[in-house]
Amino acid sequence: MRQIVLDTETTGLEPAEGHNIIEIGCVELIDRKLTGRTYHVYIKPDRAIDQEAIEVHGITNDFLADKPKFAEVVEEFLDFIRGGELIIHNAAFDIGFINTELERIRRPERVADICGVIDSLLLARQKHPGQKNNLDALCKRYGIDNSHRELHGALLDSEILADVYLGLTGGQLKLDTGDDGSDSGSAERGIRRVEAGRYGLRVLRADEEEVQAHRAFVALLSKKAGEPCLWEQLEQDDAKAH
Repeated sequence: MRQIVLDTETTGLEPAEGHNIIEIGCVELIDRKLTGRTYHVYIKPDRAIDQEAIEVHGITNDFLADKPKFAEVVEEFLDFIRGGELIIHNAAFDIGFINTELERIRRPERVADICGVIDSLLLARQKHPGQKNNLDALCKRYGIDNSHRELHGALLDSEILADVYLGLTGGQLKLDTGDDGSDSGSAERGIRRVEAGRYGLRVLRADEEEVQAHRAFVALLSKKAGEPCLWEQLEQDDAKAH
């Protein structure tokens, strides 16, 4: 399964008003593992960048003056994403810009013709309804370090989103603990990838003192409820079975 995590930066918010893509960043996942392959390009726009956009991503008109136009990079860009599944945060925004740029240079393809698309923002809203689900909030929620993200950047945001997506979809991420199973400390807590096929996590069983403390607590719950609670019923059923 080949997936491409993608992000863009633009001159403004509305492609219909003539705004352009000025940066594309992609990272590749195969079978939910980062391969190290990336695609990154800055693009010279047809118009000046809005000041509000510069304050978000820090990319200036002068910096882009000698960069290629979209038509000059479109082949290598489409070759990189072709046949994969794009993962984009707020996909409608980026896909709208890409399709508009393709239309402007009279390319017949649209993103849907060559790629599938997953919107990680929609996934996050389904999993965490009523909460903030921007990239910074999700990094905090999943323990992903984004302290180096002072400004938006297409490649950096794609790399961060790759970790966020794996966290959202429950794959190849684990709490960072010591080899002995002990907590490595709150300052060192984070999320890291583990190799595909790595299983066999340690199972720590309760000792007799902990078992008795649990039974006493369950008995208290049952007393307050006026009937055996579920745990007590399960223990009774298990005892009868043996």
